[in-house]
Amino acid sequence: MEQTALRPKPMPGQDPGGALPQKGSGPSRPRAHAARRRGRRLLNVLLGGFAGAVLVLSGVGLGAMGSTVAAHGAFLGQRGPHAPASPAPSAAAPEPVAATLGVQVMDARGPGAVVVGLHVPGPAQRAGLVRGDVLLTLGRTRIDTAADLVRAVARARPGREVKLTVRHRSGGYEQLTAVLAVAA
Repeated sequence: MEQTALRPKPMPGQDPGGALPQKGSGPSRPRAHAARRRGRRLLNVLLGGFAGAVLVLSGVGLGAMGSTVAAHGAFLGQRGPHAPASPAPSAAAPEPVAATLGVQVMDARGPGAVVVGLHVPGPAQRAGLVRGDVLLTLGRTRIDTAADLVRAVARARPGREVKLTVRHRSGGYEQLTAVLAVAA
């Protein structure tokens, strides 16, 4: 029986035959695990880039952000909170106050606007809306797209109660009452 503990072990950087590698020649064998790691990294970067492009093109990222910005009237040509002030507002005509429902929405597959985010605490959350609900009407205004909801909220006054017709994920319909807040 051979005693393996007494057999000399190769030094790091040596091949099992005992010869030192020549200068500048690198390791005697290619490192397979390093190539696999690089391949995995490249695959992850490509898949992440592809998934990000699909989300942006499908409107998930832009729809949620665009409706939040548009709720302040910046896209509708109205004066939003970050728009430049009008020259010398008169004391007799107070600046109109913008209303908010406190939701982030995007277009639904059919008519309506899907709730993808809620401001907590906010008017929509207090009224009972949850993520995934589809808003169909706000007051007497029919909502076909997220832009319709933005226009309807922009026309409404803060502090007023509005009736919301909502279709839940389960398929049931419900009428909710929300009190619009002042957009800050």
